[in-house]
Amino acid sequence: MGSKGLAKKQKLAKANRKIKRLPAFVMMRTKRKVTANRRRRDWRTDKLRIEDE
Repeated sequence: MGSKGLAKKQKLAKANRKIKRLPAFVMMRTKRKVTANRRRRDWRTDKLRIEDE
């Protein structure tokens, strides 16, 4: 990671935080109407379009 720029690192870190699954209490609170994170990204198929700056 030392050769990557700061902006790219921050975008990668944000994407890593967003990838997490939905918390269990959200499923309980919505009576299982919401069961999955809609914005979940698969590392193999859904690529990030982050430019090298």
